[in-house]
Amino acid sequence: AAGSSPRAKAEPPRGPGPFDLGAQSGRWAAFQKRHGLSCEEAARLLLDAYEHRGLVKHTGGCHCGAVRFEVWASADLHVFNCNCSICTKKQNRHFIVPASRFKLLQGADNLTTYTFNTHRAQHTFCKTCGVQSFYTPRSNPDGYGIAPHCLDDGTVQTIITEDINGKEWEKAVKEHKTIRDMSKP
Repeated sequence: AAGSSPRAKAEPPRGPGPFDLGAQSGRWAAFQKRHGLSCEEAARLLLDAYEHRGLVKHTGGCHCGAVRFEVWASADLHVFNCNCSICTKKQNRHFIVPASRFKLLQGADNLTTYTFNTHRAQHTFCKTCGVQSFYTPRSNPDGYGIAPHCLDDGTVQTIITEDINGKEWEKAVKEHKTIRDMSKP
């Protein structure tokens, strides 16, 4: 339209539109009914809960792009630098999140897994490029270890790195005050 500003053109459309929740449709409808909320009110509640916790949505993936994910975490990351045999070889630095804050967007069929020793840690990596952008750590089998260097630019403010003595894994995890709680919602 003549005289309209570029900003007006960039705004998302307003009003109801198609909203496919897939397998979560039943849970969403039950949540709305149980709390007497409209779809917009329920979405606002969910977004406010994440924003209130100071979380941002990070996206990332492997080098070739076959594997993509999103993860809700702080913009200020607490990253572990482990010296166990595999983390040393891979230069695996990671931060830990609960499984509920991680979503694999694409590439499940392009992931393969390596395990060793206790087989509790699930070292997943892309079959095409070999990059491990996330994995299931032995210390937190109910969460994910995310490689901060595999996140897309723009959402990380700071990174604080903590060395952890993975060569003496049992002792290090037992003595660490918070690592086991990092995968709890």
